[in-house]
Amino acid sequence: MSGKEGNEAEARARLSRIYEYDYEKGTIKLRNRKCPRCGNIMAHHEAPVERWMCGSCHYTEITEAGSIQR
Repeated sequence: MSGKEGNEAEARARLSRIYEYDYEKGTIKLRNRKCPRCGNIMAHHEAPVERWMCGSCHYTEITEAGSIQR
């Protein structure tokens, strides 16, 4: 496999982690949430507290399951 073919395969694998494909309906859906502040894709973290976080603007949403009880 040449370098170009390897890069294309890596790009396809990366996209399959970001999007869900429904081949029967012909739709593509984003797996993660979009940041309400800047519009970038947010990451889901489970440890130490379950939360959604934007890596660009650092906007964070803590989920109910991850809420800190005091």
